Amino acid sequence: MMLIKEMKMPSCVSFDRYELSEQICPNCNGHGLSVFYTVTNTPVHSCLLMSSKDEALNYPTASLQLGFCWRCGFVTNTKFDPKVHEYSSRYEETQGFSECFNTFASSLAERIIKKYGIYNKTILEIGCGKGQFLATMCRLGDNKGIGIDPAYVPDRNPARDLQGVEFMQEFYSEKHADIDADVICCRHTLEHIEPTWKFLTMLRKTIGPRQKTLIFFEVPDVMCVLEEGRFWDIYYEHCTYFTAGSLAKLFRATGFDIDDLYLDYDGQYIIVTAFATGGTSSPYLEEEKDMPHMLKAIENFHDRCIYTINYWQNMIGKDAHPAEKIVLWGSGSKAVAFLNTLEVKNQIDHVVDINPYRQGKYIPGTGQRIVSPEFLKEYQPDKVIIMNPVYHGEIAEMIADLNVTTELLTV
Repeated sequence: MMLIKEMKMPSCVSFDRYELSEQICPNCNGHGLSVFYTVTNTPVHSCLLMSSKDEALNYPTASLQLGFCWRCGFVTNTKFDPKVHEYSSRYEETQGFSECFNTFASSLAERIIKKYGIYNKTILEIGCGKGQFLATMCRLGDNKGIGIDPAYVPDRNPARDLQGVEFMQEFYSEKHADIDADVICCRHTLEHIEPTWKFLTMLRKTIGPRQKTLIFFEVPDVMCVLEEGRFWDIYYEHCTYFTAGSLAKLFRATGFDIDDLYLDYDGQYIIVTAFATGGTSSPYLEEEKDMPHMLKAIENFHDRCIYTINYWQNMIGKDAHPAEKIVLWGSGSKAVAFLNTLEVKNQIDHVVDINPYRQGKYIPGTGQRIVSPEFLKEYQPDKVIIMNPVYHGEIAEMIADLNVTTELLTV
């Protein structure tokens, strides 16, 4: 077992705890949030493409300050400013180049379609990204689709996959109330929206009396982030953080009835299906009763996070490993948070990504160049740090195919 040397905390990190008694929880409208974690000088975007190292190093930063609501179990960035964000064609969030992720997404689509009989229906996806999941839902169930996302890029999907699918490059709002959809899907978008109660209330209003419309949301689970001290899963773009319980409370409080609630993708994602309620609510599910668990996770986060920060400081520090060549695999938000929180610049020069639209770009804040897997054949790194353990098997196979001998580590 590696001996973890206690290191000085990065200057951007603070675990000072105090109350914001007048701040309103955007998830339940209650007064008072308890601050427990702060990161300063963190990039305001993780997925925008940086064309040069200079642009990446000088990209705007802000403070992230997590506050916990003891009423509903919600966690939010109390310093969040939505005006700094740019969701445009420069925004490159897709995980669709991973066979592992595509297998999960296809399996999820198939399960939802079969369980709820979504055949020859109309599906509306809010925050559809590049449209791959919506196209899959339409193909598997012979459905029609409408995708809404300001970051949608035309021509990224083969024309054969887009039959019966249309896209709007804009944000979802009340003006879309006239879209009579049988299914409303929203995956990995709600965590980018600060006023969650207002958003769900608006969505319920646009649905109106259509109580048979299936609502299907997917968001990251914060419980495992807190329990394991995963500081790389906390970043500015994600201004809201849910447990199954806080997500269910939000849905019930805004006029929805929970049909199913569970964790998926190795426990990383919360999936909820619901319907608009006309009055009487369904019995609470066991998964909703997680407040005691959440209180313990909040209490222990300080120790867990300090441990993980120290672990990775030891692992990548140039003082301990001056001649080692280390790369990260995965250049998305986790890598941005990992590198910026640890204040890593000279220790790591390259980040690998299989997404060709990311290759040749740079990591916001710390400036590492994003390279293709083929780069490793010549570079021959001593260590590869995988930014999500769910991809370990897929990445190990690719590295073996490249005839690269290296030590694989996962966060």
